[in-house]
Amino acid sequence: MRDEYQPFRAPVAGGDLFGGQWRAEQPGEDEATVLAIHGITASHLTWPWLADRLPGQRMIAPDLRGRARSNALPGPFGLRRHADDLARLLDFLEVDRAVVVGHSMGAFVAVWLAHLNPDRVDSLVLVDGGLPIPRDAGIDPLLMLGPAAERLSQTFETETAYLDFWRGHPAFASDWSSRVADFARYDLDGAAPLLHPSARLAAVAENVMELNGSDGFAEALAGLSVPIDFLRAPRGLQDEPTALYDRAAAADWSASLPTLTVHEVDDVNHYTIVMSNRGADRVAQAVKEQIMESERTPT
Repeated sequence: MRDEYQPFRAPVAGGDLFGGQWRAEQPGEDEATVLAIHGITASHLTWPWLADRLPGQRMIAPDLRGRARSNALPGPFGLRRHADDLARLLDFLEVDRAVVVGHSMGAFVAVWLAHLNPDRVDSLVLVDGGLPIPRDAGIDPLLMLGPAAERLSQTFETETAYLDFWRGHPAFASDWSSRVADFARYDLDGAAPLLHPSARLAAVAENVMELNGSDGFAEALAGLSVPIDFLRAPRGLQDEPTALYDRAAAADWSASLPTLTVHEVDDVNHYTIVMSNRGADRVAQAVKEQIMESERTPT
């Protein structure tokens, strides 16, 4: 019988990459594995909602370098470095190929993984991320993350204080749950009364500079031939009506990249598109469709 959840640690350059996997027993030869990649200040506990909706499916989710339990890994922290870590993770866990789903910055990592290791990726599900985000000249890129970046410099006297911070987050005003609380607890590092978020600001700052499609990313995305589903949230990081991606920008990429299909996900923001039941329902639908296609298509 497959264990529902197991933590892991895998050797990568400079130390160990941590994370968790669901239903870790090696799948059959024709069964797809799902690799799920979290966002810029998050962790692998972004993904329990999705894991619940993929019964019987092996799913692997790392804490990226510089975040959560992997925050002791040294830099550099660039998107290509994350992709290299994930290729090593797949080797360590004896996974030849995967259907890769990435949220926010994790979607950018997914694109680089597919570009640098095309033999390891069957298809991509990009969740409110992975398409270049234009950056205004002279504007600090960290500003686009708002409180997500600000909290990395804060300290909290108790675990309860940090849970209260997240409970008051506009993105979760209608979606607070025990799973969001678990996500927040896992994010804490240090000791009271100087508890702090686990993501390293240096890692976040390095990665946010890469989200505009620079350093060859836009060309790497345009050159992909694997099937790509892009799921767009209509509301932003603070549940504001201005989305991270507007419809026109997503449509432009769909028009220029024939393998990319855009899907609108109703009534979610940038967080709840993966960290709520209704958001995860829609992500799971896309992942299941990609799994079915990968199992029909010989490698």
